Amino acid sequence: MREHIADRKYHVEILPPKQASQKLDDDLERFRQKYEKVMDAGYIACITDNAMGNLAFQGTELIEELSLQVKPGQVMIHLNTFHTKQDLDLILSTCRDKGITDLLVVSGDGSERLPKLAPEDIGYTDVESVTSVELLKYIHREFPDTFSLGVAFNPYEPPEHEFAKMNRKMAAGAQYVITQPVIDEHAAVNRLIEDYDAPVVVEAWMSKKLHLLSDAVGYEIPEDTPYDPMENLKTLHRNYDGCGFYLALLGFKTQYPELATIWK
Repeated sequence: MREHIADRKYHVEILPPKQASQKLDDDLERFRQKYEKVMDAGYIACITDNAMGNLAFQGTELIEELSLQVKPGQVMIHLNTFHTKQDLDLILSTCRDKGITDLLVVSGDGSERLPKLAPEDIGYTDVESVTSVELLKYIHREFPDTFSLGVAFNPYEPPEHEFAKMNRKMAAGAQYVITQPVIDEHAAVNRLIEDYDAPVVVEAWMSKKLHLLSDAVGYEIPEDTPYDPMENLKTLHRNYDGCGFYLALLGFKTQYPELATIWK
């Protein structure tokens, strides 16, 4: 991760097609085009895992099905706790075999349609549920020295609660941190950078629809709130020099071509 930051490589989020898609062929082609653009630019393609609890295709199965090239250090797979043990091990084994080393380990949103790992599935009897902490420990135990494991940080949660969780994640073997979307600057992110000797990647919200962040920040953002995502990205660069940047909901037609002029 430190190399990604030193080399000024953006982490670009790519959402896989939903399994209920009515235009699956078109969605798969769009996924392919976005993925290949990210590969060609030398950025890191970050493939989500059933984002917002919506059942979608897995990044590893899309890479296999579409015969996509995995360039060393340019693919990050999100991995949450809403899987069967069999599917979890298949995802991890596929990542290992294809040389995908970066995983973002999160508890996940989940839904009634998604299975949930039970503690006993991955060898735990002293916890009530599996969180990112148990998943981190499991991956390190079953796939030692194979992956670089990152975790999420939510600056909008009560600080003592969130930093206590971060301490547990670090103790479980987290190696880098990706924040929730940040607008301009946030005191909790500043503390995160100061308190931990781990690379921090700041998430930039690239949609103009700022109100979609209401659930994340914990208060209602009016739909007509003005917001310029490219200007916010530039501000984040000024405020968080030395960090990496994760681009959520990036516009590939209008925003993507400008990236090379921002982080030079």
